[in-house]
Amino acid sequence: MNIAFTTPLPAEGFERLRGYNLNAEPETAEVLVSTFDKQVTREMIAAMPRLRLIANFGVGYNNIDLSACKERGITVTNTPQPVIEPTAELAFALMICVARRVAEFDRQLREGTCQPMAVMNNLSHGLYGKTLGIIGMGRIGQALARRALASGMKVVYHNRHELQCKVYGVQCTGVAPEPDREWQADVIKQARYLPLEVLLQEADFVSLNLPYKPETHHLIGSPQLQLMKPTAYLINTARGAHVDEAALIRALKAGQIAGAAMDVYEHEPQISEELLEMPNVVLSPHTGTGTWEGRIAMCENVCDNILAFADGQLDNMDIVQI
Repeated sequence: MNIAFTTPLPAEGFERLRGYNLNAEPETAEVLVSTFDKQVTREMIAAMPRLRLIANFGVGYNNIDLSACKERGITVTNTPQPVIEPTAELAFALMICVARRVAEFDRQLREGTCQPMAVMNNLSHGLYGKTLGIIGMGRIGQALARRALASGMKVVYHNRHELQCKVYGVQCTGVAPEPDREWQADVIKQARYLPLEVLLQEADFVSLNLPYKPETHHLIGSPQLQLMKPTAYLINTARGAHVDEAALIRALKAGQIAGAAMDVYEHEPQISEELLEMPNVVLSPHTGTGTWEGRIAMCENVCDNILAFADGQLDNMDIVQI
């Protein structure tokens, strides 16, 4: 099988594919391994006449022209499992960082502009006892909820459907339980479902953890930001286009919310100069899944999908529904 890559990836993650041609030219490639930072356009797909599978390296797939794939009968897969823990971990780190002003204090100390070390100087806000509102209570949202609950936070969430789960979850509605996720039922039982508008009004932290679709474009705009508490923080590790960044900047300037922490951006890779200058904004360069362990695990997941495709084992693939 001839396999082409849009992006160089760790070779050690593809040891199981050594019997295949991993340096295929576009005109001969039957499989394309794509990454979120490279667009797979209709024109690119048309230039690959033998293409049968796009094995996306990542959980998001809005970098791929799915309409062109559907017309050609090309199968598209993603790697949902390895991204869960790293992304939830970063979302939680961003929450701590923006609330406790970690990045802000780091900059001030390096620049020599920090207030003197004194009892009532350099105060920040804690997470304990606060309410985390998760928009998108899928696998990543649940992994974030687990961390928040363990830290003494309350969790509310908004999802397409309220989740129902039996004790230690053999049957969970709206999720896909795995044997090593026995914590899942406890998380769902402790989290409280709310309509989006109510969540925005109640939450001290609002975290976006949902996939991007046309209907979620600018899910958070001026009306939604106006519902949030002036002491609340917005966290986005999902997709930049969920947030109307112009509206977010206006809200931050006006003090409608306390701050924001972002790993993704509406016009990525460009980042607004105004966001870069705000002390109450923490920015990360789209590194939600960016750990060495996570990258190797994603490579392995891509291999799983390719090998299952080669063997005709569609039930063992992470197929994107198009």
